[in-house]
Amino acid sequence: MATTIEEYDLIIVGAGILGCAAAKAFGSDNRKVLLLERDLSEPDRIVGELLQPGGMNALKELGLEDCVEGIDGIPCYGYGVIRQGETVEIPYPIDSETEKQAVGKSFHHGRFIQKLREAASSTENVTVKEATVNSLLREENGDKVIGVVAQSKADEESKYYAPLTIVCDGLFSKFRKEFTTKTPDVRSNFVGFIMKDLVLPMPNHGHVILAKPSPVLMYQIGTHDTRVLVDVPGKLPSVSTGELKKYLQGTVAPELPESIRPKFLEALETERLRSMPNGFLPPSVNQNDGMILLGDAMNMRHPLTGGGMTVAFNDVVLLKDYLSHENVPSFADSEVILQKLNEFHWKRKNYCTAINVLAMALYRLFAADEDADLAVLQRGCFSYFKYGGLCVSEPVGLLSGLIQRPIILVYHFFAVAFHAIKIEAISNGWAGAHRSFIMFFTVLYAACVTILPYLWSETKY
Repeated sequence: MATTIEEYDLIIVGAGILGCAAAKAFGSDNRKVLLLERDLSEPDRIVGELLQPGGMNALKELGLEDCVEGIDGIPCYGYGVIRQGETVEIPYPIDSETEKQAVGKSFHHGRFIQKLREAASSTENVTVKEATVNSLLREENGDKVIGVVAQSKADEESKYYAPLTIVCDGLFSKFRKEFTTKTPDVRSNFVGFIMKDLVLPMPNHGHVILAKPSPVLMYQIGTHDTRVLVDVPGKLPSVSTGELKKYLQGTVAPELPESIRPKFLEALETERLRSMPNGFLPPSVNQNDGMILLGDAMNMRHPLTGGGMTVAFNDVVLLKDYLSHENVPSFADSEVILQKLNEFHWKRKNYCTAINVLAMALYRLFAADEDADLAVLQRGCFSYFKYGGLCVSEPVGLLSGLIQRPIILVYHFFAVAFHAIKIEAISNGWAGAHRSFIMFFTVLYAACVTILPYLWSETKY
């Protein structure tokens, strides 16, 4: 088996959302970039199909805005949250730059990826190769990463050298363990499939149905295609025995609006059911000499709020600035790079903390199920959204990546908690000071354990 050796300024492992954007960004900055991907055929995934307005803005900064065109994408202007047959609209806020309503876009993930790969491969200084990275190369008698060993589909092994390697190999990263001892905390699985020619209650909006025991997401991703993602808490029922299908028919379908249920049941008979784990992985400081871990390999949140791609594109925008030629003339200067990566870690919290914490906190709230105190919070949250104004514009501004002030998240979450306590007490006729006193502290405690652990995980490192 022949072995070839090549040298670059930067090696990127994984030609997904982040890898393609980083290749374009650094190639445009006159760095010699190698982008490696084990399979360059169009991927078929059930997530990564909704890009929030904050992600759209980052895409534009990277010169990749054309990648959402020509893929039968659907404009998205906000969310519709449905609870017990009642719907509340949560529109995206007005964009301060354009003075128009902010807009996201939903699409088939694979089509978007192929557009990003085309943009990366057509960038001067970028080389794209189909090969599986089997290991990282390190200096003799040292830990510094100096390249990778990759194998082509023809079983040809190659060694590629570069002073800096970005690893963004996704949720199931094979290299994460070389970087951090943290592992994803998986609480549930998404089961996804396509519904054909469904007219959603609020076209051009993402839909969150507060079903029992946990939420169901729906959004149009093409002219004829609507994605449904059913959150299944705990152990996933077996597909092969038909238990999963029975669960969706018997437990989930009755929770859906009548206008959606027939298409949902029809799709269960014709579409393939696919699943993926939903986990939380707080970020870590990149302090491995010669290597940067990014994307889902380094930081994950529940995909309930669709924030993953927005975080990824904003990470590339920020990293491109910190590692620009002006700041880092040579990627061989490890000391400067490690200093810049430390600054990058803390600066990115402006946008990623709110998105990450909001995703996890809302998931716990929307999957309240049998927890009485969380159920009170869920009812309060839904009622809070009905007020409109800042009660929706600021939370959705955080969720969509347009507002980058995490403190606003804390304010609104506890505003929801106090609102929930108030409406519960009023609805029960303020039934006794003793009961109201106990309810106040139990619901407030529920609010604290819903948000604070994730907030702590995001901010302590």
